[in-house]
Amino acid sequence: MLTSLSELPARKAAGPPLAVLTAYDYPMGRLLDEAGADLLLVGDSLGMVVLGLPDTTGVTLDMMCHHTAAVRRGVTRAPVIADLPYHTYRDASEALASARCLVEAGADAVKLEGGVDFVPQVRAIVGAGIPFVGHLGMLPQSVRVEGGYKKKGRTPEDADRLLADALALDAEGACAIVLESMMPEAAEAITRRIRANTIGIGAGPGTDGQVLVTSDLTGAFPWFRPPFARARAAVADEMSRAAREFIADVRGC
Repeated sequence: MLTSLSELPARKAAGPPLAVLTAYDYPMGRLLDEAGADLLLVGDSLGMVVLGLPDTTGVTLDMMCHHTAAVRRGVTRAPVIADLPYHTYRDASEALASARCLVEAGADAVKLEGGVDFVPQVRAIVGAGIPFVGHLGMLPQSVRVEGGYKKKGRTPEDADRLLADALALDAEGACAIVLESMMPEAAEAITRRIRANTIGIGAGPGTDGQVLVTSDLTGAFPWFRPPFARARAAVADEMSRAAREFIADVRGC
């Protein structure tokens, strides 16, 4: 089990693969920490699976700080990564100010979406001593621009662009990079070429670790589950069953 971000290079070199899960509140953070997750991500996916928003673009920095602080209260071992939400890193100064807010809330590292075009922002964050995690491939914050969630790296040109983005983030000192919804061959090529740990989600098995939205893992959000996510529990079913049982008892029927 990981206890510090400083252990990441050794894990890339010798394994085992990193097991990463999302957390959005105190009990979830505490349970996943105690279960042995290597890293916890306070993802802006909370906009959809916790707040009921249509996508992640409506998540604000205040929301992210609120949920990061809640997770931090429950976690004593695993490093906590927090997402920089949409439109909070439009330039280097804004990115650094937003990153500092998340660190003050309890994050050990911050994550933003994008590659070469965001090198100034990454440089400002890393230069201030804040550990940085990248995010390449399908970028949820760009869903409205791209018109949906689309697999990346399908053509040689697209795969080369993803590799260039990964190399740029790696050169700026990223400690890890999430590779989302990417062709497995592209993800494997990136993993071989960079020093940072790669953390896949819908990108095949050839990365240095895997991340999953915990609500997908536990079956807590039954209205949608991505095709690559395997539910290993049925939390929503159990919650509905318990509620129906309580209601029946109260009503005497």
